Amino acid sequence: MWALRDAAAGYLPSARSSGDTVVVDIDELLGRLDLITKIRLLTGADMWSLPPLPEIGLDRLLMSDGPIGVRGEQWAATDPSIALPSPTALAASWDVDLVRRAGRLLAGEARRKGVHVLLAPTLNLHRSPLGGRHFECFSEDPYLAGEIGAAYVEGVQEGGVATTPKHFVANDFETDRFTVDVRVSEQALREVYLRPFERVVEAGAWGLMTAYNAVNGTTMTEHADLVNGVLKDEWGFDGLVVSDWTAVRTTEAAALGGTDVAMPGPFGPWGERLVAAVRAGRVPESAIDDRVRRILRLAARVGALRDPGLSPADPGCSIDGVALAREAAGRGFTLLTNDGILPFDGVRTLAVIGPAAAEARIMGGGSAQVFPERVVSPLAGLAARAEVRYALGADPRLRLSPLPGPARAVFLDAEGGVLAEHPLPTAEARWLGGLPSGVDAGRLAAVRLLSAYVAEVSGEHLLSVAGAGAYAVTVNGEAVFDGVIEPPSGDPGLAFLTPPERRVSVPMAAGQRYEVAVTHPAGTFGGLAFVSFTLGHAAPAAGAEELLAEAVRVAAECDVAVVVAGTTREVESEGLDRADLALPGRQDELVRAVAATNPRTVVVVNAGSPVEMPWLADVAAVLLTWFPGQEAGAALADVLFGDAEPGGRLPTTWPRRLADAPVAEVRPVDGVVAYEEGVFVGYRAWQRSGRVPAFWFGHGLGYTTWSYDSIAAERTGGPVEATFTVTVTVAVTNTGTRPGREVVQIYVSNAAGRRLAGFDVVEAASGETVLTTIFLRERAFQVWAGGWRTVEGEHTIEAAHHVADPRLSVTMKI
Repeated sequence: MWALRDAAAGYLPSARSSGDTVVVDIDELLGRLDLITKIRLLTGADMWSLPPLPEIGLDRLLMSDGPIGVRGEQWAATDPSIALPSPTALAASWDVDLVRRAGRLLAGEARRKGVHVLLAPTLNLHRSPLGGRHFECFSEDPYLAGEIGAAYVEGVQEGGVATTPKHFVANDFETDRFTVDVRVSEQALREVYLRPFERVVEAGAWGLMTAYNAVNGTTMTEHADLVNGVLKDEWGFDGLVVSDWTAVRTTEAAALGGTDVAMPGPFGPWGERLVAAVRAGRVPESAIDDRVRRILRLAARVGALRDPGLSPADPGCSIDGVALAREAAGRGFTLLTNDGILPFDGVRTLAVIGPAAAEARIMGGGSAQVFPERVVSPLAGLAARAEVRYALGADPRLRLSPLPGPARAVFLDAEGGVLAEHPLPTAEARWLGGLPSGVDAGRLAAVRLLSAYVAEVSGEHLLSVAGAGAYAVTVNGEAVFDGVIEPPSGDPGLAFLTPPERRVSVPMAAGQRYEVAVTHPAGTFGGLAFVSFTLGHAAPAAGAEELLAEAVRVAAECDVAVVVAGTTREVESEGLDRADLALPGRQDELVRAVAATNPRTVVVVNAGSPVEMPWLADVAAVLLTWFPGQEAGAALADVLFGDAEPGGRLPTTWPRRLADAPVAEVRPVDGVVAYEEGVFVGYRAWQRSGRVPAFWFGHGLGYTTWSYDSIAAERTGGPVEATFTVTVTVAVTNTGTRPGREVVQIYVSNAAGRRLAGFDVVEAASGETVLTTIFLRERAFQVWAGGWRTVEGEHTIEAAHHVADPRLSVTMKI
């Protein structure tokens, strides 16, 4: 192994190199580079990587989106990825050891794909329930988000892969995210929005990503006060600060603002313009050198800066990804209500109802998307355990599903000649940044998507194209659509992530084979590819009333009905916020109709963040699965049939109605969103408002019961202004008949309010008593007032089942 001598960070052994130790001086490497070369390193070489410098042993540094898997360089299903549960599901487990194991799995996946930097986790907060990307964030609470985020970071980086916690900072909604100015007080920044980032820096994060938005008038990629002043100087962050994609828009302001690397490349506002600014003295060369040091430091940590004579370590991963995905899903499932129907006992026939039952929504839309090798739907998982009868019931989806079965993409030149062909598992063509190997990007003129379909029923079938630009669709050589689909307005990312759809009706006969082709003019822009379109299909189907009637009939015939209801891609995705919290389509009506027919109805909510549940009192149980990852159905069967206990506790407060939410606004006014609520976010806002939500932060039921028996607290450390720790010991007993898990939550109340300060997951057999010791750091007793200040006086320390259900308390004077 070799080590890098770094004046800022000491010796950094590479986690991915092997052999004899060799010491290399970072300043010596830096001294070999001229200004042009150094600045070339500060902009991406392409969509996902930084350029190599073989003369100093620097490999190409490859980045990839996460957070639920590692997609790799190609946005395609040809290189499958393990798909773990969504971040809200991971946070719902409140299990830092589980999350750390998930991180290690992701590191192995990254190394398998040659990825050095995982663009995750997302540490922004659930400030408003309308945030459309909340499935990718952990919690409304900065402490919980920080602890889960730190475990994620530690797990990934133990595997020699860097993380880039994002988006620094106050990127807590999607509307006008490229231009919005968030106005927020210094106290709220410090106590709420910066806190999770401070925690992952303490955990040793090797990277961090700056956001698109501005904070208090300054764009985050240019925010020297927060990036240089707080992050790098005050917190001592020695890692790499990378921009969100295209977020660097200026030369000098961004160069002075603290962002180290502008992505993507190779074009951008730095390059020759930054060289000129340095030579003119407008940007000091020392600022460039600091950035290059950070790049070299990161490269050493991930094994991309090495003696050319040494080989990288074995990139294999010993963790069973399928098993961990299944375990993590069940640990995050959150049982909101249960009249005793769960776990199932003696259930022979099971009505399984809803579109998400057969076609699981396992992840949210946008950059978090990966392509797993397999997906276990709820229908498939439950069919392995009982006699199942399925009904669609209601279909809220606004776009057609991809045409099933294998497809292929044909890349054409201007004369219609074939440059290359590429197999696809479904009729989705998507490449962002790079094209498949063998495609001459300079000659590319069009992409043609080809798929064959054998109709199962006769009648009018729907075909669709979802994409932006010009498309020509043929069926058996005959044109059925030829036109231009205009891109959506607003967020430009939506044209790639969630493009608009156009449909045509085509008569088909059962048993007949149809060759369907979609041709789209395509090329590269600035050397980067942006190809994204889908060929959708729907067979003739019953009308809405018939679907509902069929679901009622099937529910009446079975012992138990399971309705899988949830959000759609148009509701929860990167690039857009939600208009309301209602389940889309007629799903509420479906739940009511099924429950009225069969009182033994369990509703499985397949959503990444809160939805309204007007039928809550009418059903026997409600189980929240979030976006559960690829093993959704297997984990659901485990939990419903009692092989595993639902381990989840809510990481965010769940409103009964949107109108009740004390903080909701995400729409800018004159380009500004003011965080007028200050530190009162999440359950703190609910408690101050006096309103009662449907379910409080921390709520969740298991399959056993618990008594809280005793609590004790002891302070160790120095006087008020010195570092100190409070040790809290809680005894709990499993008073039920089954083994189970409990999340012991510790809240501190003082003159400044009440907030989560610690937690632990405990396990116990029936009748067993267990002790847990939770260490509260001094920050739990402090507020920001121009600096961190301990709140003097009495502090009440509570052990609680959830934030509104304290079981034990002790008072301590500090």
